Parts: sequence; C-alpha cells; structure tokens
Amino acid sequence: MTLLADLLSTVFERRYRRLGSRGRNSRPITELAAELVGSAGETTGLSLAEDILLGFEGLNDADKLAFFNHIATSMNIDPETVRTALDSYEREPTKDSYRKYMAASEPRRQELIRRLNQVPGATGALVAMRSDLLRLGRDVPALQALDLDFRHLFASWFNRGFLVLRPINWQSPAHILEKIIAYEAVHAIHSWDDLRRRLQPSDRRCFAFFHPAMPDEPLIFVEVALTKGIPNSVQGLLAQDRTSLMAEDADTAVFYSISNCQSGLASISFGNSLIKQVAADLAAELAGIKTFVTLSPIPGLTPWLSKQGLSWDIRDADAMKATAAYYLLNAKGRDDLPVDPVARFHLGNGAVVHAVHADADTSDKGREQSGGTMVNYLYGLKKIAQNHEKFATTKDVPASSEVRSLAAGAAIAQTQEG
Repeated sequence: MTLLADLLSTVFERRYRRLGSRGRNSRPITELAAELVGSAGETTGLSLAEDILLGFEGLNDADKLAFFNHIATSMNIDPETVRTALDSYEREPTKDSYRKYMAASEPRRQELIRRLNQVPGATGALVAMRSDLLRLGRDVPALQALDLDFRHLFASWFNRGFLVLRPINWQSPAHILEKIIAYEAVHAIHSWDDLRRRLQPSDRRCFAFFHPAMPDEPLIFVEVALTKGIPNSVQGLLAQDRTSLMAEDADTAVFYSISNCQSGLASISFGNSLIKQVAADLAAELAGIKTFVTLSPIPGLTPWLSKQGLSWDIRDADAMKATAAYYLLNAKGRDDLPVDPVARFHLGNGAVVHAVHADADTSDKGREQSGGTMVNYLYGLKKIAQNHEKFATTKDVPASSEVRSLAAGAAIAQTQEG
C-alpha cells in the first residue's frame, strides 16, 4: 500500500463517525426526502439527510419497499421535458442548452442519493440501502431503474482511484479478522485456528480493498497461497498438518478464494483490479514467483448437467475431468458468454482455462456444486490485456491444449456430435 493511500485512509478514518449521534425526526421520510432535494442550505440539508438515513434503518421491509416505490416514481424523469430539452440542444448546441438537457435527463432521485451521501458515514448506509433494494425490488421494473441510479453513482464513488489495498494478516485488528471469517464465501473458515492457518504462515497472503468512507468494511478480499508448482486440491492447500514453505522458495501464487463482502455493491466490479494489483505487488516482492493461477470452484456445473438431463459417476475421475472441461469451454448462455459465473469472471479478466482436476474439493459444498472438480485459471501477466480483448470480441473460451483435448473426449461431446 502506498504512503498516499495510507494517509488518505487515516484522514477519512478521523472524519468517520456512525450515524445516530442524535435523535431521529418523526416526520415521514418520504416528506423529508422531497424537502432534502429542494433544500439549498448545507446545514439544513445535512440534518435532513441524517434523519432520512436514520428513519430508513428503522423501517420494516414493507415500508422500505414503499419508500423505494415513492422515490422511483415521484423523483423520476419527465419524458416530455427531456424531449423538449433535447430538441432545444439539437437546434442550438450551446452550453446552456446542454446544461438544461442534462438537468432534465437526470432523475431527481440521483440528487437525493448524492445529498444523502454528504452525511459522514453515509456511504455504508447507502450501500446497505441498495442491498435492501436488490432484495425487495428484484422483479419490479421501476425499482430496477432506481437500482441503475445507485449503480451509476456507486461506479463513480467506488472506482479504483478511491480504493485502498491493505494486506490482511494475523496482526490485523480483530474486528477486521472477524469480518474476513464472516464474509468468506468460497471455503468456509470454521475457527480462529483455521483463520490463523490462512494468514500467519510465510507462504500465505490475504489482501482486501477498502474504501476511505468505509474504513472498517472490506469490499472484497483474496486469499493467496504461495506454492511450488500448480496445486490440484484445495484440501491440500488448507490441510492442518501441511508443511509451510518459505516465501522466497515459492514459484507460484495461487488465488484460491475471492470473496465479495458487500451485497449492496453487486455488479460494481473490484475483482479485476484486485487480482492484477496483488499479482503485480507479489511479483515485485518475490522475484521467484513466475506463475499466477487460481484454484477455482465450478459452481454452475451440477445445475447445468441437471438441466441437460445428464448425470455422472464421481468415482470416474477421468470422466469427471472431461465433462467439466467440456462444460467450461462450451456451456454458453443467451449472451454467448460462459454459463459458469466464476468462468465469466476470470475469463473476462484475461485469464485462460489452464487445467481441470477431479477430487480437488472433497467438501460437501464442493461435491454438491461440481462433483469435487476444480479448475486452474492462468493469469499470464504479459497477456492479460490481449486475452481480455480477444475474449470480449470473439466470446471464444481460451484454454490450454490439455483442457481442449479433455473436452473433445468427453462423453457428452461425443453424444452431441453423434
């Protein structure tokens, strides 16, 4: 982490305070929201914004949904005003006509969200608010439009320039370590001893992105194992009795778990930047590391097979590997992108499907989602941009010759060809 990032984090931590330092206003928050958007005074606006955020926290789900529906409709754009402003700009494209068009085309609810965010500590509250919106309004068109407003603003507020990369280790504050345990979404951390095994040894690393306005909340984190060679089993990486490796002796960095921490930041991409930054930092720190790979789950495999009316025998390792390879290379959605969400993520970041392993995750979760198979995605640091562009353009899945041979020999491939 750079000195500048550290200083910025310190400054924001000093400014940060929790909402709720005073009593809340008893007026309906829909009324307060309308007043906030129309207010001009900064002091009055801050008071109204805090009252709205405190009021929203105390609502039940039905009232939260009513609030979302209210601001989605009452603070929407007026199509006729937008058309008039656009016609005016088209006739005479001046600064003034463009400003009027911009004002008309932006819904007032975006300004409401901006003004709410002026309260110290409000960013986290707004992230939580969007989490509620996603949970309650998933199938409501008007609320999906409101969500686009949140996404538009969050994409700016949480861009890479504002994020701080911090190493997480056994000396990190306890409240941060507790959140790493709680937010781990790939391979559950069962105890403090389990967490210690992932953070303390010399061949283990963990890094997280933080935002200065949410200094105590990791946004996303990655767990890294430093190894000799590319691993083929997550149980081997996490074994209690394994012998640790000196970091200087490692030649491979394995990203074996990446967890998004904030449901309210769904669709705001951090993983691409996180992996590239961590890889660059590790390459600079440890000259012996030449290979950067994942050991990733294949969460969509079993559901996809079920939809195809197919089953498999987990006792046949070769068949499992071939079926998984076929799925990774050929199972596509309507957008012609891979069905598997983890594959979409890593391939979209510029990685390559490198190897497939049977019996790589023997946990109940691993067996359930993919019959225990896992995959290595290879990040060639010099080819990431090239791979990303090619995948985005062609939608072809880049893979090693070994994986392509496995896929070609899969029973499902032979059945479909026949």
